[in-house]
Amino acid sequence: MPRSVNSVASRARRKRVLKLAKGYFGRRKNVWTVAKNAVEKALQYAYVGRKQKKRNFRALWIQRINAGTREHGLSYSKFIGLLKQNNIELNRKVLADLAMNHPAAFKAIVDSVKK
Repeated sequence: MPRSVNSVASRARRKRVLKLAKGYFGRRKNVWTVAKNAVEKALQYAYVGRKQKKRNFRALWIQRINAGTREHGLSYSKFIGLLKQNNIELNRKVLADLAMNHPAAFKAIVDSVKK
């Protein structure tokens, strides 16, 4: 007796992977075995990249805050420590935006924690 093969599902699965491989170069875009490996690897990179994006932005915000605080005679670590002591709960994203785009507001925050 012949074995039962669900060709509809197999074709749909292959089609879905080949659609994800659209735009790839050479055989990666239209040969099933090559495209499958390329798409799997790309999805791994995408997963890792979503985590790295968060790290990179946090590092950028810290650099911007550090640059802003050093203009006012403080280091980043001392500034963050003083914020915690004074119960000012502004996150790094907001502080970095203030340091870059609204220096007067950032200076007011630095002066309020320096006292």
